[in-house]
Amino acid sequence: MNERHRKDRIRLKAFRPAVIDQASADIVRTARRRAQVTADSASDQDAALDRAPQSARGQEEPGAVRLKTHKRLIDIMDSRPQTVDALTKLDLPAGVDVEIKVEWR
Repeated sequence: MNERHRKDRIRLKAFRPAVIDQASADIVRTARRRAQVTADSASDQDAALDRAPQSARGQEEPGAVRLKTHKRLIDIMDSRPQTVDALTKLDLPAGVDVEIKVEWR
């Protein structure tokens, strides 16, 4: 009995936390109808937007804008093709970067 199980890993990135929370809630709500889901929140990264691209990180201008990249990680265990179809039809908010990785184990 050598069954292979499918695991879909979805990584979300966005600059605004409200947008990424809404997108992850939509994905989890859709996937829970069809498979087992675990969701996790990753640490935030800093990204500085400088006016002068050649300036060093320690020499930021006083008016430089500092943004944080918010990340979410969602694992869908034993998903079916219908689950992926439903997820691709979701209308996610703008500004969310979605990366889907499929693993067989």
